[in-house]
Amino acid sequence: MSTYADGPTPTPRADSALAVEDRLHSALAIVRVVVTINMVGLNAYRRDNFEHPTIGMLVVVALALWTGVAIWLYQDRARRTPVLLVADLAVVLAALAVTPWVKSPDFNATIPGFYVMGVFFAWAIHWHWKGGLVASVLIAVFDVVPRDELDQGNYGNVFLILIGGPIVGYMCESLQRMARERDAAEHAAAAAEERTRLARAVHDGVLQVLAMTQRRGAAAGGEWADLGRLAGEQERSLRSLIRQQDTVPASAGGRVDLAGALEAMASAHPVRVEVATPGGAVLVDEHVATETVAAVSACLDNVLAHVGPQRSAWVLAQAAPDAITVSVRDDGPGIAPGRLAQAEDEGRLGVTSSIRGRMEDLGGTATVESGEWGTEWELVVPLA
Repeated sequence: MSTYADGPTPTPRADSALAVEDRLHSALAIVRVVVTINMVGLNAYRRDNFEHPTIGMLVVVALALWTGVAIWLYQDRARRTPVLLVADLAVVLAALAVTPWVKSPDFNATIPGFYVMGVFFAWAIHWHWKGGLVASVLIAVFDVVPRDELDQGNYGNVFLILIGGPIVGYMCESLQRMARERDAAEHAAAAAEERTRLARAVHDGVLQVLAMTQRRGAAAGGEWADLGRLAGEQERSLRSLIRQQDTVPASAGGRVDLAGALEAMASAHPVRVEVATPGGAVLVDEHVATETVAAVSACLDNVLAHVGPQRSAWVLAQAAPDAITVSVRDDGPGIAPGRLAQAEDEGRLGVTSSIRGRMEDLGGTATVESGEWGTEWELVVPLA
């Protein structure tokens, strides 16, 4: 099981679905109070319809007391068991069953009336649409079977009960599913953020040390050169591992990871290239990524042609909210003053077209600095 830095990953069911269920039962408690007050008032108003008014009063009082008990029991998640739900339904079915005897065989309204909403809502919350359907069907059967005839009003009430339970159950299930999906998305985002943080830490520490060891080992020669070579291999392997863990595939909108594309291009180039990118993915439009990678590749082609494969090059990508900057540097002898302008006058437009032209088409810039220390291109691509 994956863990955060401060403890185990929370269980989505405990943190989301049950929390939604708790809130739904809290809302249901208000509904129970309202329908209980309605039940008591209507039965008091229709007291002349009872053939056994004393027993009828006891049934009404029992239902009112059960409301208080049920609200208290449903408040605690541990008490919210199938036994409680069955008992809740049994109380309502019993009140429906005694109605023909307490009132008369030709009764019109049952003693519970709208009080039945509390129990089939409870079943719908706990067992979703299936629970709402079962409770609704049983309530409808106990309401309809004792009647001598079914008029339009009674039919309408039964129809609403039959469709109400499954619909409420489906809605409750949807709310709980959305809560679980939200928790899963938040967990994935937190895990990705933690991976990015660790990748940055590795990038800022271990990878830089390995790169420095490679350069200094190559400069020192002898056994140190072998050590530098091994350090370079380990750096590339570690960088590849980080990228595989954090690579984001192209989305439906055509966004790709520019950092991963630069590393893939550099690894296949004949020139020895060291690539440094941000710890996480750098998502840009596919066209932007394609043109930027092509411009960087053109810079490296110049290194291969004018400096040679034995020299090294470095590619550094930096991402800001409004722009991406890619620097391409080599350790060659540099470009002679006026050489780029001369090449352009002679019709050789590699730099003008392949590098500067691509950047200008993207609304960016390509600048070059050169000296005895080597040559460095700075490619800036705006994101706005």
